[in-house]
Amino acid sequence: MEPIVAITALSALAQDTRLAIFRYLVTQGRQGAAAGDIAQRFHLPKPTLSFHLKELKSAGLVTAERRGRSLIYAADLAAMTALVGYLTENCCAADNAACGPARPLCA
Repeated sequence: MEPIVAITALSALAQDTRLAIFRYLVTQGRQGAAAGDIAQRFHLPKPTLSFHLKELKSAGLVTAERRGRSLIYAADLAAMTALVGYLTENCCAADNAACGPARPLCA
């Protein structure tokens, strides 16, 4: 991962509402959630939600797919895994045992 990609993703997550939305979408897995449901859950006006989802999508952290009349947003789990991998790739370089065993982020 290029540093600018990580910086863009981290910048998008460095805002409390976007971080909460992203964390929620992670819990929803590949099925994602409809924009209207996300707006209700976080008590956000649709224009505000749209702004936050656009930022997350631009950062490569979420995907959007039209299903019928709904726009479904889902966390891009591969992008999340890549970001965490980038952040931890040199974890404990001096003492690998201190990092503990590797485990997958999502099943």
